[in-house]
Amino acid sequence: MWGQMKLSRLYSNKPDLFEPVDFVQGLNVIMAEIRLPENREKDTHNLGKTTLGRLLDFGFLAGRDAKFFLFKHLDRFRDFVFFLEIELEDASFVTIRRSVEEATKISFKKHEAGHQDFSALSILAWDHQDVAFERARDLLDGLLDWRALKPWSYRKGLGYLLRSQEDFREVFQLRKFASKHADWKPFLAHMLGFNAKLIASHYEKEDELSKRQDTAQTIKNELGGSIEDISKIEGILLLKQKEAEKKQKLLDAFDFRAQDKDRTKQLVDGIDERIATLNSERYSLTQNRKKILTSLEEDQILFNPEEAQRLFEEAGVLFKGQVKKDFQQLIAFNRAITDERRGYLQEERVEIEAELKRVNAELGSLGKKRSDMLSFLSETDIFGKYRQVSDEMVTLRADITSLERQRGFLHRLQELRTDIRALTEARGHLQTQIEADVEKQNSDPDSLFSSIRVFFSEIVEEVIDRKALLSVSPNQAGHLEFKAEILDESGNATSADLGYTYRKLLCIAFDLAVLRAHLDDKFPRFVYHDGVFESLDDRKKENLLAVIHRYAELGLQPTITLIDSDLPARADDDEPVFAADEIVVTLHDEGERGRLFKFKAW
Repeated sequence: MWGQMKLSRLYSNKPDLFEPVDFVQGLNVIMAEIRLPENREKDTHNLGKTTLGRLLDFGFLAGRDAKFFLFKHLDRFRDFVFFLEIELEDASFVTIRRSVEEATKISFKKHEAGHQDFSALSILAWDHQDVAFERARDLLDGLLDWRALKPWSYRKGLGYLLRSQEDFREVFQLRKFASKHADWKPFLAHMLGFNAKLIASHYEKEDELSKRQDTAQTIKNELGGSIEDISKIEGILLLKQKEAEKKQKLLDAFDFRAQDKDRTKQLVDGIDERIATLNSERYSLTQNRKKILTSLEEDQILFNPEEAQRLFEEAGVLFKGQVKKDFQQLIAFNRAITDERRGYLQEERVEIEAELKRVNAELGSLGKKRSDMLSFLSETDIFGKYRQVSDEMVTLRADITSLERQRGFLHRLQELRTDIRALTEARGHLQTQIEADVEKQNSDPDSLFSSIRVFFSEIVEEVIDRKALLSVSPNQAGHLEFKAEILDESGNATSADLGYTYRKLLCIAFDLAVLRAHLDDKFPRFVYHDGVFESLDDRKKENLLAVIHRYAELGLQPTITLIDSDLPARADDDEPVFAADEIVVTLHDEGERGRLFKFKAW
């Protein structure tokens, strides 16, 4: 059997306000005496018997919770420093120093003799000083070395060892385990001797599976119900891409600058200098005639330079403001013409037209050819076609992007479906293994679980003369269900366990049975039960006390709290219920000195 792993001492830096509690090896009793008749009928007496368990939890580095009494009433407790001395399995001791003000800075000291008082010790004399909170928990975990709890930390099992009143409502699921089953069921299974690794993996696989299924659903929603076959999507995408290539070639053919260079080269090569000169002259004459006509038509400008410029820009052909500039000059010129010059203009027009006739006649067919070649500069049809192809291209590109996105989603969906199948298979495999393990532990009379079961039933039977059944079985989803039931005479489960009194008895029996079954392991030896005899009748109180004494003799350290009125009434009044050394704290209601903290209730 391993060494002690027990509570040794709890004290503070203010012994006048909180007296040291020295724990003994076997049974420890926290007795609250109600001495004033007017307090007899009260349900709660606020003397501090419950508070002691919470202080132990504080010493074992419970997380900082604003609702915890030390922090809730910080004005009262700010200056307190608490010291928890624990006996380790090698019979040496560790003292944990934790102040209320700086509750996340922890100090430790190892020592050979117990029942020390380090409250006045300089912080420098501690082995580990002001260790940060998480690091301190790791350190304490190593010092306690409760190996049988691994891979969990020592904190995980404390809930069963320091049960508060709220923790008697459920045998297995403690108040601090109000969270997901995955947080406590694998640990509980481990304590009862089942393969917790399988159970933890099962929850992990289930969690992964659930995430993948959610993602798959999100993708389905994104696709908006149009879940096409991926082959069909790929086919449509291919056709659209080919069409886009064709259209791009068409658009590339609309390169005006290239066409312009070609035609200019032909003109230079194919038509002699004379025709080029004439052409230029003809162009100039035409422009002059146009100017005159425009002026004569009294500002009736038919050509809109902005429109022309927009058209060229749209076609992607920029004439760098040239067209616009010419026509704006033209407008200014037009406005400058005064009435007396109209006659002069008319004459000039006649001359120009005569010149033009000559030039036109001379150029003849060459002019026609050249005109065709340059027609695209003023012809808007070609731009209309360009715009149409561009618009079609935009639509095609949008279709292709949408299809590619759909294809991406469908690929992801296919991957997810593969994952989901694999995870479902893995989960099923784990479920089979869990079922096999549970069956093995249940059927083996020498398994840890079988021992706990027997001890559990023995305790309940000794106290209330009824058998009790502890059962663990996987449900349809493969999760373990833990049950603690009281059986009737014919061995069937009854609803007797539903009452608070019996529920509490089942909790006590469970905790003791687990501790006893782990007596040969590196496992804690102490347990703290608050209000242990409440609402049991005298005979059952006697029976329960006999069980607790027997378990103390086995090497466990039960700490129980009770009010004197809950003591079992004995026929022989001369013999006290508890030995004097078993009562480690006596509280009473005659003034503040009788309270755990010697000041007014908070």
